[in-house]
Amino acid sequence: MIGSEKDNRPGGNAPEWSVRMADSVMQRPLWRAEKWAYEWGLALKSIEQVWRKTHDDRYLDYVRRNVTKFVGPDGDIRTYRLEEYNLDRINPGKLLFPLYSETGDERYKRAASLLRQQLRTHPRTSEGGFWHKQAYPHQMWLDGIYMAAPFYAEFARTFDEPEGFDDVAHQIVLIAEHTRDPVSGLLYHGWDESRSQRWADPETGCSPSFWGRAMGWYAMGIGDVLDHLPVNHPRRAQIIRIFQDVIAAVAAVQDPPTGLWYQVLDQGDREGNYLEASASCMFVYALAKGARKGYIDTEYLDVARRGYAGIVEHFVQVDDQGVVNLHRICSVAGLGRQAGELEKPYRDGSFEYYIGEEIVANDHKGVGPFILASVQVERWE
Repeated sequence: MIGSEKDNRPGGNAPEWSVRMADSVMQRPLWRAEKWAYEWGLALKSIEQVWRKTHDDRYLDYVRRNVTKFVGPDGDIRTYRLEEYNLDRINPGKLLFPLYSETGDERYKRAASLLRQQLRTHPRTSEGGFWHKQAYPHQMWLDGIYMAAPFYAEFARTFDEPEGFDDVAHQIVLIAEHTRDPVSGLLYHGWDESRSQRWADPETGCSPSFWGRAMGWYAMGIGDVLDHLPVNHPRRAQIIRIFQDVIAAVAAVQDPPTGLWYQVLDQGDREGNYLEASASCMFVYALAKGARKGYIDTEYLDVARRGYAGIVEHFVQVDDQGVVNLHRICSVAGLGRQAGELEKPYRDGSFEYYIGEEIVANDHKGVGPFILASVQVERWE
């Protein structure tokens, strides 16, 4: 047992986990690389949510200072290249909306418009689905829904582009149609329209495994899109049904003893598989938020609470200085490889591939969702 839920009991001496982890992130160096990247965008988005919860402006100031390292007065984004056509690069743009709303600084609007321009010309499948990256032609990944769709929906709402909502809904529906397994309801990590990738099933084009974090990205992405999709949008009910189906499938593969989820979701009893932190945090976020918003039945709140208790017990550790650490995070996983990467191993999407990637602590892809999950669960307490 790494942590203990008693550290966060109501009325205890310790602040809530959302605040404790946000403060811990702010004590650690945020930057792993000097580029506009989705990982730290996720971490900063979670800290922005702590600001909304606490109304403590030091959290928003932390977000502003770090985003402004990249966004210049003219709205240009340092290290960002539109012509790369990478959906991951859209994710940090979610931070531009609260900064623009709070400061009125036009740089943030200009930067958001630059990212929106990428989506206007981004390469697509024959049915209009965004390629995950130009470097991954003809491929849609579940990750891409989180990376781009909430930004796209918020831009449409903020700057009155109603046609954007139709495109966002189309992305969510299209990838579900192509990747959902009709038996389990789980979604495969990726889909290759061309069926040219070694990882792609020759009949369906799907990758071979149900990777936890991929479904976590998708579940979080839908929940966040629904914050902005108009209540009268003709596809809103369909999006909510997809969300409900995803949640039901996720709940069905929750590990009963721990409340957590495995790296490869449907193979918990297979040797080498392990309970993984980032996916578990993402699912708890989606479950708790979905129940709070009324998208799913409130009975799923029990699933969220069991998951959250398991996260704190098995993954959270507090050091002697009071700094909170999150363990058992899959460092990275993907499919195939980009052109010019022939020296790198080919990521075939197999069970063996996913369990073989490095396991780390305090990666933003786990820490950010832990904070987001904490904010949502704490709203129920």
